[in-house]
Amino acid sequence: MQLIAGVFCFVVMHKEYSNISIKDLAEDDRPREKMLQKGRQALSDAELIAILIGSGSRSESAVQLAQRILMESGNDMNALARLSIKDLQKFKGIGEAKAISIAAALELGRRRTNDSSKEVKKIASSSSAYDILRPKMQDLPHEEFWVMLLSRSNKVLDVQLVGRGGVTGTVADVKIILKMALERLASGIIISHNHPSGNLTPSQSDIQLTKKIKEAAVWMDVSLLDHLIISDEGYYSFADQGIL
Repeated sequence: MQLIAGVFCFVVMHKEYSNISIKDLAEDDRPREKMLQKGRQALSDAELIAILIGSGSRSESAVQLAQRILMESGNDMNALARLSIKDLQKFKGIGEAKAISIAAALELGRRRTNDSSKEVKKIASSSSAYDILRPKMQDLPHEEFWVMLLSRSNKVLDVQLVGRGGVTGTVADVKIILKMALERLASGIIISHNHPSGNLTPSQSDIQLTKKIKEAAVWMDVSLLDHLIISDEGYYSFADQGIL
Protein backbone atom coordinates (compact mmCIF):
# COMPACT_ATOMS: atom_id res chain seq x y z
CA MET A 1 0.00 0.00 0.00
CA GLN A 2 2.86 2.39 0.82
CA LEU A 3 4.39 1.73 -2.61
CA ILE A 4 1.07 2.45 -4.35
CA ALA A 5 0.62 5.62 -2.30
CA GLY A 6 4.14 6.73 -3.16
CA VAL A 7 3.59 6.19 -6.87
CA PHE A 8 0.29 8.07 -6.69
CA CYS A 9 1.93 11.03 -4.94
CA PHE A 10 4.72 11.11 -7.54
CA VAL A 11 2.22 11.11 -10.42
CA VAL A 12 0.22 13.92 -8.83
CA MET A 13 3.31 15.99 -8.10
CA HIS A 14 4.68 15.42 -11.63
CA LYS A 15 1.36 16.41 -13.15
CA GLU A 16 1.22 19.60 -11.10
CA TYR A 17 4.80 20.48 -12.01
CA SER A 18 4.34 19.81 -15.72
CA ASN A 19 1.20 21.95 -15.83
CA ILE A 20 3.00 24.98 -14.37
CA SER A 21 2.19 28.23 -16.17
CA ILE A 22 3.92 31.59 -16.24
CA LYS A 23 1.42 32.84 -13.67
CA ASP A 24 2.64 30.15 -11.28
CA LEU A 25 6.24 31.35 -11.50
CA ALA A 26 7.82 33.80 -9.09
CA GLU A 27 7.20 37.37 -10.21
CA ASP A 28 10.89 37.87 -11.07
CA ASP A 29 10.70 34.84 -13.38
CA ARG A 30 7.71 36.08 -15.39
CA PRO A 31 9.12 37.44 -18.66
CA ARG A 32 6.78 40.43 -19.08
CA GLU A 33 7.04 41.52 -15.45
CA LYS A 34 10.79 40.95 -15.50
CA MET A 35 11.16 43.18 -18.56
CA LEU A 36 9.13 45.94 -16.93
CA GLN A 37 11.10 45.77 -13.69
CA LYS A 38 14.63 45.04 -14.88
CA GLY A 39 14.68 46.00 -18.56
CA ARG A 40 14.85 43.94 -21.72
CA GLN A 41 18.57 43.25 -21.32
CA ALA A 42 17.83 41.19 -18.19
CA LEU A 43 15.82 38.61 -20.12
CA SER A 44 17.30 35.42 -21.53
CA ASP A 45 16.73 34.40 -25.16
CA ALA A 46 14.13 31.87 -23.98
CA GLU A 47 12.25 34.52 -21.98
CA LEU A 48 12.16 36.88 -24.96
CA ILE A 49 10.81 34.11 -27.19
CA ALA A 50 8.27 33.21 -24.48
CA ILE A 51 6.86 36.74 -24.70
CA LEU A 52 6.41 36.25 -28.45
CA ILE A 53 4.75 32.88 -27.89
CA GLY A 54 2.39 34.34 -25.30
CA SER A 55 1.17 31.08 -23.78
CA GLY A 56 2.33 27.53 -23.41
CA SER A 57 0.34 24.32 -23.38
CA ARG A 58 -1.07 21.98 -20.76
CA SER A 59 2.24 20.20 -20.52
CA GLU A 60 4.64 23.17 -20.35
CA SER A 61 4.80 26.91 -19.83
CA ALA A 62 5.70 29.38 -22.59
CA VAL A 63 9.19 29.67 -21.08
CA GLN A 64 9.66 25.90 -21.08
CA LEU A 65 8.41 25.70 -24.66
CA ALA A 66 10.84 28.46 -25.68
CA GLN A 67 13.69 26.65 -23.92
CA ARG A 68 12.86 23.47 -25.82
CA ILE A 69 12.81 25.29 -29.17
CA LEU A 70 16.18 26.86 -28.42
CA MET A 71 17.67 23.58 -27.23
CA GLU A 72 16.58 21.76 -30.39
CA SER A 73 18.11 24.64 -32.39
CA GLY A 74 21.43 24.06 -30.65
CA ASN A 75 20.93 27.22 -28.56
CA ASP A 76 21.90 29.07 -31.73
CA MET A 77 19.80 32.09 -32.67
CA ASN A 78 21.16 31.97 -36.22
CA ALA A 79 19.96 28.38 -36.55
CA LEU A 80 16.57 29.40 -35.16
CA ALA A 81 16.35 32.27 -37.66
CA ARG A 82 16.85 29.81 -40.51
CA LEU A 83 13.72 27.84 -39.58
CA SER A 84 10.70 28.38 -41.78
CA ILE A 85 7.18 28.87 -40.44
CA LYS A 86 6.45 25.21 -41.24
CA ASP A 87 9.60 24.16 -39.38
CA LEU A 88 8.50 26.11 -36.31
CA GLN A 89 5.06 24.51 -36.41
CA LYS A 90 6.69 21.10 -35.96
CA PHE A 91 7.26 21.98 -32.30
CA LYS A 92 4.37 20.81 -30.17
CA GLY A 93 2.56 23.88 -28.85
CA ILE A 94 3.51 26.13 -31.78
CA GLY A 95 0.67 26.84 -34.16
CA GLU A 96 0.67 29.01 -37.25
CA ALA A 97 0.07 32.28 -35.36
CA LYS A 98 2.91 31.69 -32.89
CA ALA A 99 5.25 30.56 -35.66
CA ILE A 100 4.50 33.74 -37.62
CA SER A 101 5.17 35.89 -34.52
CA ILE A 102 8.59 34.30 -33.99
CA ALA A 103 9.52 34.54 -37.68
CA ALA A 104 8.38 38.18 -37.85
CA ALA A 105 10.44 39.15 -34.80
CA LEU A 106 13.56 37.50 -36.20
CA GLU A 107 13.03 39.23 -39.55
CA LEU A 108 12.75 42.61 -37.81
CA GLY A 109 16.08 41.92 -36.12
CA ARG A 110 17.62 41.07 -39.47
CA ARG A 111 16.24 44.26 -41.04
CA ARG A 112 17.56 46.37 -38.18
CA THR A 113 21.03 45.00 -38.88
CA ASN A 114 20.51 45.78 -42.54
CA ASP A 115 19.43 49.36 -41.79
CA SER A 116 22.43 49.99 -39.55
CA SER A 117 24.74 48.78 -42.31
CA LYS A 118 23.42 51.52 -44.60
CA GLU A 119 25.39 54.03 -42.53
CA VAL A 120 28.55 52.69 -44.20
CA LYS A 121 28.79 54.83 -47.31
CA LYS A 122 32.37 54.23 -48.34
CA ILE A 123 34.18 50.92 -48.71
CA ALA A 124 37.64 50.95 -47.19
CA SER A 125 38.18 47.22 -46.70
CA SER A 126 36.63 43.80 -47.20
CA SER A 127 35.13 43.99 -43.70
CA SER A 128 33.19 47.18 -44.51
CA ALA A 129 31.79 45.50 -47.64
CA TYR A 130 30.93 42.42 -45.57
CA ASP A 131 29.02 44.55 -43.05
CA ILE A 132 26.70 45.71 -45.84
CA LEU A 133 26.36 42.40 -47.68
CA ARG A 134 26.04 40.00 -44.73
CA PRO A 135 22.47 40.98 -43.67
CA LYS A 136 21.24 40.35 -47.21
CA MET A 137 22.42 36.72 -47.22
CA GLN A 138 22.30 35.85 -43.53
CA ASP A 139 20.31 32.73 -42.58
CA LEU A 140 19.40 31.89 -46.19
CA PRO A 141 18.92 28.16 -46.94
CA HIS A 142 19.79 28.76 -50.61
CA GLU A 143 22.53 30.61 -52.50
CA GLU A 144 22.17 34.18 -53.74
CA PHE A 145 24.54 36.32 -55.80
CA TRP A 146 24.79 40.09 -55.16
CA VAL A 147 26.78 42.94 -56.67
CA MET A 148 27.83 46.15 -54.92
CA LEU A 149 28.25 49.13 -57.25
CA LEU A 150 30.85 51.72 -56.29
CA SER A 151 31.89 55.19 -57.44
CA ARG A 152 35.48 56.09 -58.30
CA SER A 153 36.02 57.05 -54.62
CA ASN A 154 34.52 53.71 -53.48
CA LYS A 155 31.26 55.20 -52.28
CA VAL A 156 28.36 52.75 -52.42
CA LEU A 157 26.00 53.62 -55.25
CA ASP A 158 23.75 50.57 -54.92
CA VAL A 159 23.62 46.91 -53.90
CA GLN A 160 21.60 44.66 -56.22
CA LEU A 161 20.55 41.03 -56.33
CA VAL A 162 21.89 39.25 -59.41
CA GLY A 163 20.31 35.82 -58.98
CA ARG A 164 19.05 33.09 -56.67
CA GLY A 165 19.91 29.44 -56.80
CA GLY A 166 19.60 26.21 -54.89
CA VAL A 167 21.39 24.84 -51.86
CA THR A 168 24.63 24.13 -53.73
CA GLY A 169 24.85 26.88 -56.33
CA THR A 170 23.44 29.89 -58.12
CA VAL A 171 23.74 31.38 -61.59
CA ALA A 172 25.46 34.75 -62.07
CA ASP A 173 25.18 36.19 -65.57
CA VAL A 174 28.21 38.36 -66.39
CA LYS A 175 26.18 40.45 -68.84
CA ILE A 176 23.58 41.28 -66.18
CA ILE A 177 26.28 42.29 -63.68
CA LEU A 178 27.96 44.64 -66.17
CA LYS A 179 24.58 46.04 -67.26
CA MET A 180 23.88 46.96 -63.62
CA ALA A 181 27.28 48.63 -63.36
CA LEU A 182 26.83 50.62 -66.57
CA GLU A 183 23.33 51.79 -65.63
CA ARG A 184 24.65 53.28 -62.36
CA LEU A 185 27.89 54.52 -64.01
CA ALA A 186 29.86 52.50 -61.47
CA SER A 187 33.65 52.59 -61.60
CA GLY A 188 34.08 49.57 -59.38
CA ILE A 189 32.13 46.51 -58.29
CA ILE A 190 32.30 43.97 -55.49
CA ILE A 191 30.56 40.67 -56.15
CA SER A 192 29.38 38.33 -53.43
CA HIS A 193 27.53 35.09 -52.86
CA ASN A 194 26.75 32.94 -49.84
CA HIS A 195 27.50 29.33 -48.96
CA PRO A 196 24.59 27.96 -46.88
CA SER A 197 26.78 24.99 -45.92
CA GLY A 198 29.06 27.30 -43.96
CA ASN A 199 32.13 26.26 -45.96
CA LEU A 200 34.04 29.40 -46.95
CA THR A 201 36.50 27.70 -49.31
CA PRO A 202 35.93 28.92 -52.89
CA SER A 203 35.10 26.21 -55.40
CA GLN A 204 36.80 25.95 -58.74
CA SER A 205 33.68 27.36 -60.39
CA ASP A 206 33.82 30.34 -57.97
CA ILE A 207 37.40 31.03 -59.03
CA GLN A 208 36.61 30.68 -62.73
CA LEU A 209 33.56 32.95 -62.50
CA THR A 210 35.59 35.61 -60.67
CA LYS A 211 38.24 35.55 -63.39
CA LYS A 212 35.57 35.75 -66.10
CA ILE A 213 33.85 38.76 -64.52
CA LYS A 214 37.16 40.55 -63.91
CA GLU A 215 38.28 40.13 -67.52
CA ALA A 216 34.90 41.23 -68.92
CA ALA A 217 34.71 44.26 -66.60
CA VAL A 218 38.05 45.59 -67.86
CA TRP A 219 36.53 46.15 -71.32
CA MET A 220 33.85 48.33 -69.72
CA ASP A 221 36.39 50.34 -67.71
CA VAL A 222 34.99 48.83 -64.50
CA SER A 223 37.24 47.39 -61.81
CA LEU A 224 36.36 44.20 -59.93
CA LEU A 225 37.59 45.08 -56.44
CA ASP A 226 36.67 41.92 -54.56
CA HIS A 227 34.61 38.77 -54.42
CA LEU A 228 33.23 37.85 -51.00
CA ILE A 229 31.97 34.40 -50.06
CA ILE A 230 29.68 34.77 -47.05
CA SER A 231 28.38 32.31 -44.46
CA ASP A 232 26.92 32.66 -40.97
CA GLU A 233 30.42 32.01 -39.61
CA GLY A 234 32.21 34.79 -41.49
CA TYR A 235 33.52 35.57 -44.96
CA TYR A 236 36.26 34.86 -47.49
CA SER A 237 37.76 37.72 -49.49
CA PHE A 238 39.45 37.01 -52.82
CA ALA A 239 41.26 40.37 -52.57
CA ASP A 240 42.54 39.72 -49.04
CA GLN A 241 43.83 36.32 -50.13
CA GLY A 242 45.62 37.84 -53.12
CA ILE A 243 43.88 35.66 -55.71
CA LEU A 244 41.72 38.27 -57.41
